[in-house]
Amino acid sequence: MGWQMVNWIAGSVLALAWGSRIIEAAIGMPKVADVARPEWDRRPASPNGEPRVSIIVPARNEEQDIRATLEQLLALDYSNYEVIAVNDRSTDRTGAIMDEVAASPAAHGLLKIIHVEELPLAWLGKTHAMWTAAKQASGDWLLFTDADVLFKPDSVRRVMAYAEAERADHVVLFPWMIMEHPGERMMIAFFQALFVFGHRPWKVADPEARDHMGVGAFNMVRHSVYDAAGTYQALRMEVLDDMKLGKVVKNAGFRQRNVFGDDLISLHWVRGTLGIVNNLTKNFFALMSFQWPRTVGALIALGFLNLGPFVGIWVAPGWSRLPYAIALISLFGIYWGMSKMSDVPAYYFFLHPVGAGMVMYTLARSMFLTIRDDGIVWRGTKYPLEELRRGKV
Repeated sequence: MGWQMVNWIAGSVLALAWGSRIIEAAIGMPKVADVARPEWDRRPASPNGEPRVSIIVPARNEEQDIRATLEQLLALDYSNYEVIAVNDRSTDRTGAIMDEVAASPAAHGLLKIIHVEELPLAWLGKTHAMWTAAKQASGDWLLFTDADVLFKPDSVRRVMAYAEAERADHVVLFPWMIMEHPGERMMIAFFQALFVFGHRPWKVADPEARDHMGVGAFNMVRHSVYDAAGTYQALRMEVLDDMKLGKVVKNAGFRQRNVFGDDLISLHWVRGTLGIVNNLTKNFFALMSFQWPRTVGALIALGFLNLGPFVGIWVAPGWSRLPYAIALISLFGIYWGMSKMSDVPAYYFFLHPVGAGMVMYTLARSMFLTIRDDGIVWRGTKYPLEELRRGKV
């Protein structure tokens, strides 16, 4: 087989992969609701008044962010909710700050603090914290969020109005990502492009599709559905607990939705390129179910899919460059579409190969360190690899 034929085949595969996805995204993305729009600025249409929402905030060593998060949650424009914050064995001032906020007049009757002193066997700290809080929750709905998420006053009200109108069982609100450095934009833009390619948010509402969704910043689920799906006890050793909650809910046949909301909720995920690499080192091998052959295969696939178009357009001879050009135009189309919905300009497309290289490095690093250390260290706690493998969903 000649070199030109090899390029035609490889380029055609890439053109089909990226071209089909940009067409799907162009058709599907407009179907995903945006609850920041004026039509959702209303109260939930429920015959018994606003459904009660229990907002659960697990935190370990979050002294920099926890005060702002709790104070914004206490200022929500919603009449029927409670906030349950869990101090998960923090070694900094997180617990003390929680108690200070709980003692303020604004917290009266709204905020409950749980202090976890010891972690039981066969539990991750975060999943145990959320499970513990959910056992004490009185809400019809449970909203699981993170300790560094900022909420606008109308955020929960708008999502609840949508949830009741759609008769949804699980609603995910995508957060607005606060980005301060070019490296953060590059990495987040790459993840967003890969997200569009792999998770297809426009298919989540389709009960026939396997696509599911879960986001740690805003996972809101009916209390009865959470119980029926097995609670967080079924996810007790899941590093990717947010996505796996979405998976078990969708697989159980419940109605799942994801929505955009501009900056109704926002967070500064991590600081700098290396901050993202370090943060994801604990997650990436888990994404591959802690299987090294699967991880090696994923590295090859990531390289081909994300670096192939940029390499092929230069090395392919003559007209065999055409399918690589189609793949690149399609990929740029994804970046252009994302630029309309995030703080990442479309020209970050040109840094896509660099982002791909950093992500591949992170995945390889995650696999190497997890196998070498026989587990992961997360927020100061060591979790053995064998227990993590047994706890996979």
